[in-house]
Amino acid sequence: MEFGQFCPIAKATEIIGEKWTILILREILMGSTRFSELQRGLSLISPAVLTKRLNTLSDYDLILKKKIPGQRGHEYFPTDATKELLPIFIALGDWGMRWTRQHLTNLDYDVDFFMLYLQRSIRPEKLPGKETVVQFHFTDIKDNPYWWIIVKGNDVEACTISTGKDVDVYFTSTVKSMSDIWMGQLTYKKAVSSGELKIVGPAILTRNVTTWMENCMFSKD
Repeated sequence: MEFGQFCPIAKATEIIGEKWTILILREILMGSTRFSELQRGLSLISPAVLTKRLNTLSDYDLILKKKIPGQRGHEYFPTDATKELLPIFIALGDWGMRWTRQHLTNLDYDVDFFMLYLQRSIRPEKLPGKETVVQFHFTDIKDNPYWWIIVKGNDVEACTISTGKDVDVYFTSTVKSMSDIWMGQLTYKKAVSSGELKIVGPAILTRNVTTWMENCMFSKD
């Protein structure tokens, strides 16, 4: 994609304006380093397109591609050029919150993507004890309606298979309602009052969920 213009916006768009490129950089800035992690955050991208985009970003020195010692595959890290994009991406997200939310459809509420970012929102240091298990029941999903987030020390893992561990907090809701809460479009209090959300667990964990499971960075709550 070439525009044939010396305008810096045109040249920047030539590099990062192709489909998926900005989202790949978003995932790398959010901490994804491996191919499989990037695929999880970009569930509809094909492996071939992801490989092509990563190679292009490496050619433009936007990412550092490093061989994993003793293993097959590579890891990908942001360069200074990509790190400087973070405030631009945040501004773009703020714009999206103001002007694009009304255009969301049911197809946009991807549970895998949501749980990945919910997992990243956990603050282990705010949870008491050595291990916390949180169960989510999404009533609008037929396949894999149950998800678990397991926090052990500083490690946080989301999965769809029960480990048999005792659950500390239960959430029952739709993916849309939980996503709206996380994005700051709906509060926990209002969702519980309206029946859109049910939370069961010790008051110290359910009274103020956002102390240990933060909302999206674009949320104004």
